[in-house]
Amino acid sequence: MIKRSVLPILTVLGIILTVWYAGTVGMNWRVESERLERMGLERTTMEMVELTMSMERPILPAPHQVWAEIQSSVFERSPTSRRSLVYHAWITLSSTLVGFAMGTLLGVLLAVGIVHSRVLDKSLLPWIIASQTIPILAIAPMIIIVFNTVGVTGLLPKAFISTYLAFFPVAIGMTKGLRSPEAMHLDLMHTYNASRSEIFWKLRLPSSLPYLLASMKIAVAIALVGAIVGELPTGAVAGLGARLLSGSYYGQTIQIWSALFMAAFMSALLVYSIGWIGAWVNKRMGARDVHV
Repeated sequence: MIKRSVLPILTVLGIILTVWYAGTVGMNWRVESERLERMGLERTTMEMVELTMSMERPILPAPHQVWAEIQSSVFERSPTSRRSLVYHAWITLSSTLVGFAMGTLLGVLLAVGIVHSRVLDKSLLPWIIASQTIPILAIAPMIIIVFNTVGVTGLLPKAFISTYLAFFPVAIGMTKGLRSPEAMHLDLMHTYNASRSEIFWKLRLPSSLPYLLASMKIAVAIALVGAIVGELPTGAVAGLGARLLSGSYYGQTIQIWSALFMAAFMSALLVYSIGWIGAWVNKRMGARDVHV
């Protein structure tokens, strides 16, 4: 059973690595050929292949180069060093978690208002949807400038950008969850003469938890994206966004790819953590997983 489940993963991984190595050779070949031509040197095909996969500043770094950079900057440097990926990852993670928490709270509050107020349902929900049509790359610099104007810098402006992205899936998922109870269950609560607050706490909220937890998996992933994007227009000196920015300035593509993989690993870990909590909650409630 284990072998059957691992084999497809290894197959896909092997295909990705094969394509990646082929792309490394193809994209770096011309640059390396021109360099050798200027030096008046010639190399065999195999030597050229080896050179394309060991360039200091390749167009596309090879997988082993990225892994070596991750290994060096994670395991061989102090976590408090500015050259450590752990240090930069923690800076970005802090903004992500704060923004995710604020976005989740805002999304839940909006959903409660939308479900219990017809005016908010008709007026607020379209604006919530319209807010996500604005590209985050366009609005992030404006948010940073506004916060800087009032003297707020550091974590909060980046967290606010994460909040802007994270609240939307939570608001939509929670709204759907709060409206998920069947009519017969609502009629039964009315038969018991339950108040609106009793219906909310005893029926709507428990029914909405699977939807909330499913939408939180989406929210935490895009909150990380928001934190990274928030670091780009500020010229930040710390964080994965700053790592990407400095790598692009100095042509350090290996540094860029290592930061990208660290961000992907963090995102997967955050989503898995929310998924694990969701599975535990659903199991305790006897509910099934919900996809929104």
